[in-house]
Amino acid sequence: MTTALFRKKKLTVLPGFKLSLGFTLLYLSILVLLPLSMLFWNTMQLSWHDFIKTITDARVVASYKLTFGTSFVAAIINVVFGTIIAWVLIRYDFVGKKLMDGLVDLPFALPTAVAGIALTNLYAPNGWIGNLFPFKIAFTPIGIIIALTFIGLPFVVRTVQPVLQNFSSESEEASASLGASRWQTFTRVIFPELIPAILTGFTLAFSRALGEYGSVVFIAGNMPMKTEIAPLLIMTKLEQYDYAGATAIAIVLLISSFVILLVMNIIQWLFNRKYSA
Repeated sequence: MTTALFRKKKLTVLPGFKLSLGFTLLYLSILVLLPLSMLFWNTMQLSWHDFIKTITDARVVASYKLTFGTSFVAAIINVVFGTIIAWVLIRYDFVGKKLMDGLVDLPFALPTAVAGIALTNLYAPNGWIGNLFPFKIAFTPIGIIIALTFIGLPFVVRTVQPVLQNFSSESEEASASLGASRWQTFTRVIFPELIPAILTGFTLAFSRALGEYGSVVFIAGNMPMKTEIAPLLIMTKLEQYDYAGATAIAIVLLISSFVILLVMNIIQWLFNRKYSA
């Protein structure tokens, strides 16, 4: 009987589980769920007809296309170069490695408005980099992509790095012993292990870019129907005290980010299920 009680006690959850779970739910409710619920509450001031009219306005739709398009391109760029940077930081030793590794987190620490001003000065037609090109970079979608790439890079690097760090070298040695080339080892052994982390980095970078404002507003030029992003329209409506219209646009971005996260999680689950079977 004593053994049975010991086993039962051993299988129970850690002490304090209910208290910590309650604190977690309260914390998430206050900081996440409650603010997000206010978006829907404010939007309910609009009728269904006014809501559809607000989110399908030609100017708003143009901002959606620009925001989603530039965010997607920036996320793809970050996937490619972020993975390469993570590979270099993990697989090679060189002078200045610690400094480079620290620079990856700079977009996290740097205020986005400061980043936007710096990028605008660099890529403006009379800037250090902008004057080297025969076409405009700042105040065009290209400038927006550069700003979104800047703020999204750390998400990819920091999600891929731990996977490479924990990857077993025995798998590579076994592949090489079986006669596989370096390219075959990478594409058939290493890359499949990186795909879930790459998808996560892409999703985080893409979702982050959808709501970015500070680093984009200066370099975008903010020309309606051309370089006006959705977050700027939200700020414009807030300045006009059109809170319901602002939250209506915000809800579209929120739901889009949630759907993207959900789809990517499903893809990751299917991928893990396929390769773990």
